[in-house]
Amino acid sequence: MVLPRLSHRDVPPVPGGTPARQEVTYSPVGLGPSARADLVRADSIVAFGLAQRGTPYVWAGISPLTGFDCSGFIMYTFAHFGVAIPHSTSLLIDVGRPVTRTEAQPGDIVVFTGTDKASTTPGHAGIVISRRGELPLRFVHASSSRREPFVKVSQVEGSDYERRFMQVRRVLGPGTGLVNTARAKVPGATPAASTRAAVPVAVLAARPVAVEEHPALVPLPHTLPKRAVPHPVVAHKKVAVRKPTAIARKPRKASARPATSAAVKSAVKPRAANLKKATTTKSRTAAH
Repeated sequence: MVLPRLSHRDVPPVPGGTPARQEVTYSPVGLGPSARADLVRADSIVAFGLAQRGTPYVWAGISPLTGFDCSGFIMYTFAHFGVAIPHSTSLLIDVGRPVTRTEAQPGDIVVFTGTDKASTTPGHAGIVISRRGELPLRFVHASSSRREPFVKVSQVEGSDYERRFMQVRRVLGPGTGLVNTARAKVPGATPAASTRAAVPVAVLAARPVAVEEHPALVPLPHTLPKRAVPHPVVAHKKVAVRKPTAIARKPRKASARPATSAAVKSAVKPRAANLKKATTTKSRTAAH
């Protein structure tokens, strides 16, 4: 018994055994060389941007090695094809020229407000990957969401991006004001910058300038003659060594301290003996 695989859609077979894949591409037939170059460059930009899917989101990041933020991802992708895009979401609202949402095509930049519901200034941007007139409008961008903080594909319709939608800016083709420095990838096509006529530069007339001649300088000898300079003789004086003198000590003054108990006892003891002797003599006299 074989169980069916979950989340698997069967593709109806076609003759030859190869599953059918639907791909929508532009046909450059009937377009001028510059228009064909812009379409090929737009497809290349979209393919290069989609190749960065999975790169982590890093604030102010501009490299797939370290990560991208939304404007850093756009700048890096377009710079790979020689289109200068500013690394600032607030400046993306003025880059190129505006187009309506229904005329958005691959390679355009879609700008949104910030995540705050009261925000009215640019806070996020991505690169359109949907064909003109295709719904929903899909774009690749560096998302800063907590669930999926990396480069991914999202859509405008049916999401919070529809509420935050501001404008679509076209940065490829005529009328954008941007200079494409990349080489054309279609035979016979040239970048828009190369079609500009070179402005001639006026040649300034040369005028003679009088230069004063200076007299020839006398060369100095490499070595100077040595002169014997007598050293001054300094007479050393003898310094008499003074011997230390004895310091005369002053006599000590009699202290006014009270007599100690020992001194009092020594003064009182003879008086007690004399008093005892006198008492004995009186007693003897009375007895007689």
